[in-house]
Amino acid sequence: MRKCFDHENLDVYQLELRFVEWVTALLANIKQRRCGARIAEVTDQLDRASLSSLLNTAEGNGRRQRRTRAKFFDDARGSVMECAACLDALVAKGICTSEEIRDGKQLLLRIASILTKLILLFDCSPPSVVREEPPDEESAHEEEDENENGPPDSEVRGRRHG
Repeated sequence: MRKCFDHENLDVYQLELRFVEWVTALLANIKQRRCGARIAEVTDQLDRASLSSLLNTAEGNGRRQRRTRAKFFDDARGSVMECAACLDALVAKGICTSEEIRDGKQLLLRIASILTKLILLFDCSPPSVVREEPPDEESAHEEEDENENGPPDSEVRGRRHG
């Protein structure tokens, strides 16, 4: 088949298509077992999440702004994690065996790995860092009280931990 759009050339997109095919067969198999409504929520969510990953990857690859592109790839990765959780839920509910979902989980692992690398490639924001606010007057005095019986700050900073 001739590929017309850029996203069709992405390995991750092709893997996501393979996963959609795989999960469609799994869902058809589950439906034949007549498991009833008790699993409809999980199977419906699995179907939606598999499509969401595929669609977010395609849309993200079409975006020109790097951060927007990374956001769509991140959303696709979130859907991949959701698919993995749905497969786990099918096993936990006794609908599928671990062996039945193994190939799907392996595909999801490869997809998540590639999406993670794409996110890092296109996300140009600095890594998130949690910083403490500078102490106010009251908390600065509390710190001094705590350090009264301990070594001076210069000793603490000079120590090597290892």
